[in-house]
Amino acid sequence: MQAIWKNEILAESDNTIVVENNHYFPPDSLNRKFFKNSSTHTTCAWKGEASYYSLEVNGTKNKDAAWFYPSPKQAANQIKDYVAFWKGVEIKK
Repeated sequence: MQAIWKNEILAESDNTIVVENNHYFPPDSLNRKFFKNSSTHTTCAWKGEASYYSLEVNGTKNKDAAWFYPSPKQAANQIKDYVAFWKGVEIKK
């Protein structure tokens, strides 16, 4: 699976985990040069508190377009630190 935005591969892995129709990519599959830490956090009732990354590709920013759970609740422990995408990021095989 690949996560693509602005014609750049943000992440690529054969070992994504699908939760609620989102592909979560392993942390070592990310092309880190496109990821910027964000101070945004949200809470999911069963997964816990999510942290976010903003993306930057060729000078274009996509605020909070990737999220992950650094300390998920027990029910979501399998996706600890795995990253999912939205806001126009295309997920392809």
